[in-house]
Amino acid sequence: MEMQTENLMTAAQAALAQVSEFAVSYAFSILGAIILIIAGFIVAGMVERWVRSALDRFPSFDVTLTSFLSKIARYAVLVLVGVTVLAQFGVQTASIIAALGAAGLAIGLALQGTLQNVAAGIMLLVLKPFRVGEYVEASGISGTIQSIGLFATEMKTVDGLYILAPNSSLWNTSVTNYSRNARRRNDLVIGIGYDDDIDLAQKTMLELATADDRILSDQEPATFVSELGDSAVNITLRYWTTTSDWWQTRLDITKAAKKAFDDKGISIPFPQRDIHYLPLPTEEQNTGDSKKSATKGQ
Repeated sequence: MEMQTENLMTAAQAALAQVSEFAVSYAFSILGAIILIIAGFIVAGMVERWVRSALDRFPSFDVTLTSFLSKIARYAVLVLVGVTVLAQFGVQTASIIAALGAAGLAIGLALQGTLQNVAAGIMLLVLKPFRVGEYVEASGISGTIQSIGLFATEMKTVDGLYILAPNSSLWNTSVTNYSRNARRRNDLVIGIGYDDDIDLAQKTMLELATADDRILSDQEPATFVSELGDSAVNITLRYWTTTSDWWQTRLDITKAAKKAFDDKGISIPFPQRDIHYLPLPTEEQNTGDSKKSATKGQ
């Protein structure tokens, strides 16, 4: 019993000696690691705030992209601090960096579609082909932009439907932005009958455009015969308005043109087709033709 007690005491003293030796050997390393970690978090927070404040100086820089880049800067500092702390204890950081690189490559391949959306989202936020509140059409979908995220863009259609479009689908296609430019041109085409007065129709449409205050006067409206159609002579009224007035102006001018044409006796024909009937040969004609053919054959 006494021998076992002595053995336990000897083992405990040996373990304590090893712990003491380890503490003495790595005391400065542990202390340095603690200081590095504390300083690293402080520096990471300072770098994040510095990047955010620097990007906030540019009003055109998107808030989402500012937050994303500031977080990237923070985590980059923390990763550097973690590698430095491991180096304090003699860990071969080269192998850790290689392992992190391999893990990053594997994760990148596994999340290829997601990362593609992130890259597209960054490009959309930087180049700004559209902004929140603008009406756009891309990839066969159209709607008003509600928000632009790093992964997807939220849109709202004219009939109130919600659309979540992946950023990669919006970046890899042509985007038509109906709200970006302050002015828009409209070509309103109305067909009149071939027997109607073309000059009177053009004058009437031009008067409607001139009387509307929403139609810009610095780019004078014009009318011209654009096509001789199958059933009508197509007359085009070309004018410019602000983008916000474009749609309502088109509706109002179309309605006013119909009323004005009715008052002046100008018709707006509907598609029509002339059909000519050829009389079928009678039975006597068929018999006579048969006899003539038989006589010629003899």
